Amino acid sequence: MNKQRAIEISESAIMKNVTYNDNPIFIQHVNEDETARIYLIGNSEQELTVPLSSLTEHP
Repeated sequence: MNKQRAIEISESAIMKNVTYNDNPIFIQHVNEDETARIYLIGNSEQELTVPLSSLTEHP
C-alpha cells in the first residue's frame, strides 16, 4: 500500500477493508519511515508496527 493511501484510510471515518497477513486490521497511524501502527480487528490490545508494503486494501 502506498503511504498517501494509508494516510487517507487512517484519517477516514469510514472503515475500509484492509488486511495484514490476511487478518482484518485498523490503521492507527502512518509513520514517516513507511510503516504503520495497526491493530487487528477484534484484538485492539495487540498493536503492531508493520511495513506499509505488507498491507492490502480490498475492494
